[in-house]
Amino acid sequence: MAGDALSQDPAELRKRIDTSKAHPARVYDVFLGGKDNYPPDREAAAAALTANPRGYLDVRHNRDFLRRAVTRLAKEEGVRQFLDIGTGLPTAENVHQIAQRVAPASRVVYVDNDPIILTHARALLTSGPEGATDYIDADFKEPARILEEAAKTLDLDRPVALVLVALLHFIEDEEAYRVVRGLMDALPSGSRLVLSHLTEDLNPPNIRAVQETYTKRGFTFVLRSKADVERFFADNGLELDAPGVVPAHHWHFEDGAPLPEAVEPAYVAGLDPIEKIRYADINDVTDADINVYAATGRKP
Repeated sequence: MAGDALSQDPAELRKRIDTSKAHPARVYDVFLGGKDNYPPDREAAAAALTANPRGYLDVRHNRDFLRRAVTRLAKEEGVRQFLDIGTGLPTAENVHQIAQRVAPASRVVYVDNDPIILTHARALLTSGPEGATDYIDADFKEPARILEEAAKTLDLDRPVALVLVALLHFIEDEEAYRVVRGLMDALPSGSRLVLSHLTEDLNPPNIRAVQETYTKRGFTFVLRSKADVERFFADNGLELDAPGVVPAHHWHFEDGAPLPEAVEPAYVAGLDPIEKIRYADINDVTDADINVYAATGRKP
């Protein structure tokens, strides 16, 4: 599917990209210090930051959870196949880079349906020679199609880690559970679910203020409780890995997060609040900062 998707006419792809309003993946890119975003995305990020000045820690810790989870699965559990849905824009630490650093033969399939992500998809296909990557241009709500295409790169008779990081809070109500069930049912014993999700359990005023800024811009934004998040595992008969469903900064954060690029403090002081985020050390996190649950689980 990567070949078909990447062969699409760039002009046609550009017609599908609406730069007049914010998009969740591009707002996420702003918080990660990326450059693949537009003024409405930066405005949305700035509004969210005004509503919750330390809200960037949700995004950064969500991303660091992904790093830690993929590393642990590859290093300690021997997982060699990953299906990452809701991939988002390429960053410096994509799943295949994390996994192949531990196990060069790892195989990764990315799935998203946003045209701007498709225009950058080649950055997700830079596998080392021993492994493989692929990109599928598909909607999360099409599990059968995703699995059919993924089977061209992954061996679905062997364990696969299904990665759903910061995706499901954009999917309403029962639809999210239905699709996760359709995906997990097709994966064999030993497969894993890697999941993170926004919640209002932890610091309700902060995340509700952010939610309001996003819903005004037309985003679906579902804040699920701990019990709701645990249901993604329980409904599929998955065994939760320790420490269970916990705030992202409590999920195996023993070694902390990588330090930011070192720059002169005077330079950082002259930046606007959004630009300062990329140089922030997220190791100073507190429980009052985080509104993201994170967990992994195993299919028996």
